[in-house]
Parts: sequence; structure tokens; C-alpha cells
Amino acid sequence: MASSHRRSTTRLSARHVTSGDNTVVLSNRQRIMAVCSKTLKRLFMAAMNAVEMTDSDISLAIVNDKAIADLHETWLGIPGPTDVLSFNLSSPEYAQPSHHGKRHGIHGEIIASAETAAREARVYSWSPEHELSYYLIHGLLHLVGYDDQTPSERISMRRKERSVMKAIGLPAPPRRRPKTTCHQR
Repeated sequence: MASSHRRSTTRLSARHVTSGDNTVVLSNRQRIMAVCSKTLKRLFMAAMNAVEMTDSDISLAIVNDKAIADLHETWLGIPGPTDVLSFNLSSPEYAQPSHHGKRHGIHGEIIASAETAAREARVYSWSPEHELSYYLIHGLLHLVGYDDQTPSERISMRRKERSVMKAIGLPAPPRRRPKTTCHQR
């Protein structure tokens, strides 16, 4: 997990934000791209509201490719970097949708690579900040139960990604490559 990184610098920042009954802690553990923590947290909290999460605690870590590659291999046995990893740390009985369709009590961690975001943003000709936000939304959707292992799941998840991006005031992600690089444990 992100907290297991051995490298630490004085420039790392951790920000704790609470909105209603959701809490988000963001830690920027990379120096590849400038990250506006305040904006990223505001967008992420809006995404949590868009998927009707309540009483949830999410930790976000922004890392470089080496750090995410280490986690990718450690937790999934897959060598090399990926764009985003999500870990649902909830007890199953507390992370289920309620009778109102809301998602209560999700505790999780999302780790995204700013280095991958910067590289992929050039490929798709859009901003690295939007690419990074897209990764965090993708990880959030994994935490609330979306998956992208089959073609039909992938289509459903892509629709929800576009819907959430629109709901929080971001442009829809550009057309994605058919292969997904995201993994969830």
C-alpha cells in the first residue's frame, strides 16, 4: 500500500479533507508533475457524492511509475507500472449499498501514477490533471463495485466514468484504448 513506500522526502504532503460524512486523505508522493491537492480533493469529493457514497474514508496517494510498479508486482504479481490501483479495505457487511442505493462505510485506498498520467495525457491530447482525475474516478468506481474484466462490464464502467466526469464538471475522457491497465485487489 502507499504507506509502505520506503522513500520519503520533505516535500511530501498529506491533506485531510472531510465533506459531510466522507473523509479523504491525499498524499502526493511524487515530483513528476505539479498536483493541486485542493482541486484534486474537491473533484474527488464531488465524485464521491456523484456515486452516492456516505460515511466513507478514502486515502489517495499520487506516486511515480517506480512506486506504482513496486505495488503492482507486490499485490498483483504483475511486473511494471500501471495507471491506478484500488484497495477496498472495508468489512463486507459495511460496504454494501443500502436500501436507498447509497454506498455506506467504504474504506479504501487509491494509488495513481502521475508519471503515467503525464505520459498518457500526451497520447490523448488532454491535460495531465484530467488524466489523473480520471484514474482516481476509475479507482473510486472499483471501490463501489464496478469492474472492467469482461466487455460488458467495461462498457458499463466507461459509461459511469463519463457520467461521473460530467457530473463533477470535467470533460469526458478521450477515447480509450481497448486494453485496460487498471487492477483492483
